[in-house]
Amino acid sequence: MTDRFDCYYCRDNLHGKKYVKKDEKHVCTKCFDKLCANTCAECRRPIGADSKELHHKNRYWHEDCFRCAKCYKPLASEPFSARDDGKIMCGKCGSREDGNRCQGCYKVVMPGSQNVEYKNKVWHEECFTCFECKQPIRTQSFLAKGDDIYCAPCHEKKFAKKCFKCKQPITSGGISYQDQPWHSECFVCETCRKPLAGTRFTSHEDHVYCVDCYKTDVAKKCHGCKNPITGFGHGTNVVNYEGYSWHEYCFSCKKCSLSLANKRFVLNGEQIYCPDCAKKL
Repeated sequence: MTDRFDCYYCRDNLHGKKYVKKDEKHVCTKCFDKLCANTCAECRRPIGADSKELHHKNRYWHEDCFRCAKCYKPLASEPFSARDDGKIMCGKCGSREDGNRCQGCYKVVMPGSQNVEYKNKVWHEECFTCFECKQPIRTQSFLAKGDDIYCAPCHEKKFAKKCFKCKQPITSGGISYQDQPWHSECFVCETCRKPLAGTRFTSHEDHVYCVDCYKTDVAKKCHGCKNPITGFGHGTNVVNYEGYSWHEYCFSCKKCSLSLANKRFVLNGEQIYCPDCAKKL
């Protein structure tokens, strides 16, 4: 006599019938579907004995229900990712959903695509553009001003100091004179073009001159000694009267040589006299 081979739940004889072994128990398909089957995470229906079951991290699906939550592509034999909210996505949709977003167009930067990373931010290569000219930076050097990115030429044009002489940007070095920036090569004598950096010089009507050229070409001539009034060294103070100029030390009585700076005097022709000498003329 043959031993009985019954369903653990309904006690139906399982000889010659399809059954499922569940936790070391033999269960007929009807009881399995009713009492033992896992519930599909997608459709919420039991995954019967006749269905192919897929599982991932203690969750179960019918094979046909295991699809991308975005594009509904079947994922039974495809790479997939499980999100924290429980959704299953194909690789492409998962990258779009979770990937870094371009700071230019705000679309997802797909893995493997050409991109630029700067200060923990990412751009598509074609979106990493100069704020001024709008051209992609690509392999060029660039500079940042606040949150804006500039290619080197545009940054130079927009922000570099302009030379007081030639009005062109100063990219390196340079000289500052009277709070104005100059190229070193532009800071030269207006007359002889000698470089003035590190030498004595003076300025006149927005032009700079070496000492020699200023004396020769620019400086007024003292009406007394006929030498240039340069402002260098002795004779810095100047007396001006009716179109004539004198070194202060030259402004003296023609007859008695008394210094007349800050004193009363008399102009007779082109000569100056103290009041006493003027009376004797």
